[in-house]
Amino acid sequence: MMSRRSFIGAAAGLVSVAALSGRAQAASIPEAHYATSAQTQPPLSPSNGPEYHPVVTLNGWSLPWRMNEGVKEFHLVAEAVVREFAPGMKVHLWGYNGQSPGPTIEAVEGDKVRIFVTNTLPEPTSIHWHGILLPNGMDGVAGVTQPHIPPGKTFVYEFEMKTSGTFMYHTHSDEMVQMAMGLMGMIVVHPRDPEQHRVDRDFAFMLATYDVDPGTYVPKVVEMTNFNMWTFNNRVFPGIDPLVVRLNDRVRVRIANLSMTNHPIHLHGHHFVVTGTDGGWIPRSAQMPESTVDVPVGTIRAFELVANNPGDWALHCHKSHHTMNAMGHDLRTFIGVKQSPRIVEAITKLVPDYMPMGSSGMGEMASMHMPGPDNSLPMMTGKGQFGPIEMGGMFTLMKIRSGLARDDYKDPGPYEFPAGTVAHEVQGGSPETLRHNGVERTKSPTARPSGHGHHEHH
Repeated sequence: MMSRRSFIGAAAGLVSVAALSGRAQAASIPEAHYATSAQTQPPLSPSNGPEYHPVVTLNGWSLPWRMNEGVKEFHLVAEAVVREFAPGMKVHLWGYNGQSPGPTIEAVEGDKVRIFVTNTLPEPTSIHWHGILLPNGMDGVAGVTQPHIPPGKTFVYEFEMKTSGTFMYHTHSDEMVQMAMGLMGMIVVHPRDPEQHRVDRDFAFMLATYDVDPGTYVPKVVEMTNFNMWTFNNRVFPGIDPLVVRLNDRVRVRIANLSMTNHPIHLHGHHFVVTGTDGGWIPRSAQMPESTVDVPVGTIRAFELVANNPGDWALHCHKSHHTMNAMGHDLRTFIGVKQSPRIVEAITKLVPDYMPMGSSGMGEMASMHMPGPDNSLPMMTGKGQFGPIEMGGMFTLMKIRSGLARDDYKDPGPYEFPAGTVAHEVQGGSPETLRHNGVERTKSPTARPSGHGHHEHH
């Protein structure tokens, strides 16, 4: 749900980052809109101005605007927020208008926009409009192109959206702290011609990473490598909503990466083409079929597909430790280690809650329900119609169904598989019998150590 708060007397704190028209300086600051739900909100259709097909922000929402003499006016409020990563874990972040990431700003190519930014943080801030072509004084680099926005003050940015595409906004002040605390959001600029680059469903989300110790609430802002929470729009599985798609729709997925590492995002069951970056649209002649797209740090990738294969299809980062929650980096590997009852008994005397595990892999952890510290999540979790899903972090589903209404984004529940289309157990013999039934055994060649008179030349 979205609520509103009025800023009474805020005009007294208005500061211009560049010389604006007299009308802009005299205008009252528009009302600020706030979000209180971490669930994906319905697309925000334009109430005025040019028509466009709005985006759906995964576990997020789009920021309403007001039209003032032909200019779209938005109001962002930088503030401390509490973001639920998934049921059972909330993190204290910095964000905009009640959430982190902040709301998506949608506009149309050629729109003139005026964006008011109120700072309620305990330190100065600024906003950079990543990928937007604009005058230098509106670029938002504190100390270089503008003064810092002091706590309690409101600055205004005004520029024209010259090109369509997918862009970002994020802090450009005390970046190490403020980026690590979640000050970021997305910008989508639609083509002036609504038929250009048109799709039926258009999704957007950001990639971000955090290091939050179990039992705590604030990320470690100085961490650079050992993160333990890998998020889609500051949610982790099982808290990430599915991307609900109507069968045979043309679908676009826009992904922005403001984490500290790259993420190869893989979609099961379909091929797609990468159609855009934060530098604009990719010409058709340069597009290639893919099933995985790598999203480097500080960039955006948008891909498109025809959703012609019904089912519940995984969408996830292909770095396997990015699909886990609160992963410990100092765990020992016990695969193949037999923990005899005698050893377990000895350890239990020293550690009463010790449980022998890991000798045959870590999958068993997903089905255990061991108590953990407050404000923490299991490393692997989730339950599907066939058992434990054993995932976390950057993992969700694209749910493709026939019979959905045009703007129906409600979770349709588990996929109903047609009879005879699910992998199943084979009956009638031991694995050894099945392995060699009808296949002549061959003797494996003897391995020879390298460096003893046998050399290959390339």
